[in-house]
Amino acid sequence: MKPILLAGAALALTATAAAADITLTDAYARSASPAAKSGAAFFVIENDTDSDDRLVSVASEAAAKVELHTHQEDDTGMMLMRPVEGGFAIPAGGTHALERGGDHVMFMGLTEGWEQGDTIPVTLTFENAGEMVIEIPVDNERQPDHGAHEHGDGHDMQGHDG
Repeated sequence: MKPILLAGAALALTATAAAADITLTDAYARSASPAAKSGAAFFVIENDTDSDDRLVSVASEAAAKVELHTHQEDDTGMMLMRPVEGGFAIPAGGTHALERGGDHVMFMGLTEGWEQGDTIPVTLTFENAGEMVIEIPVDNERQPDHGAHEHGDGHDMQGHDG
C-alpha cells in the first residue's frame, strides 16, 4: 500500500496559518478499514486572534467529496451525520473541537484505502485566515476521547460511499 501522500518523518500534528494565528492540534484521520470508501478527520482549532473566524470549507485529493459534518439527533432519537452549511465558528481567543460523535471532516469516495501511518493532504479554508494546507496522520487504532459519543467505529458511514 502506498501512502496517500509522500511519506515523511514530519506529520502535521500542528499547523499554523501564515496569515493569522490559527493553530490545529491533536489532528488525526481514520476509516473503518483499508477497504472503506469513507473516512473522517478530527482536530482542535485554536484561534489566537482578537477576531472571530470560521472554517468555511475543506478540500482534499484523498476523496471524491469532502465536507464539514456534524452529528444531529433526529425526531426519533437516532444520531445522523449531516453536512454543515456555513462552516464552524471559532471564537476570538477560543477553540472549536472536531471530534468523534460531533463536528468533523467527512471524506466520501476515498481515492485509496487509508492504512495506519498514512497521511492525508487537506486544505482548510477560513473566512478570515484564508487557506491552510496540512497533512493529517491516519490513526485507525485511536480510541475515542472520554465522553465522546461513539457509534460503532465513530461514524455511521452508510450512504457516504459516493
